[in-house]
Amino acid sequence: MARKSLIARQKRRERIVKKYAEKRKELKEKGDYEALQKLPRDSTAIRLNNRCNMSGRVRGYYRKFGLSRLCFRELALQGKIPGVVKSSW
Repeated sequence: MARKSLIARQKRRERIVKKYAEKRKELKEKGDYEALQKLPRDSTAIRLNNRCNMSGRVRGYYRKFGLSRLCFRELALQGKIPGVVKSSW
């Protein structure tokens, strides 16, 4: 489980990115890079991480399911993810 502070920081960054998205787009089109630098650092989308919806884990994240590998395995073994079955051969 990720620390609560990291999950909160991620949510704060998402709000800031959404808030400044239009302004960043306009400044990029104008080519005004000095004004871009004056915006908050967290206003760029590159600083966002993909996080597991259940645990908040960053590493081992599956985009298709929005889960980390650990949570994915747990839910798949319980049969809670439709269409996912344990392979055997």
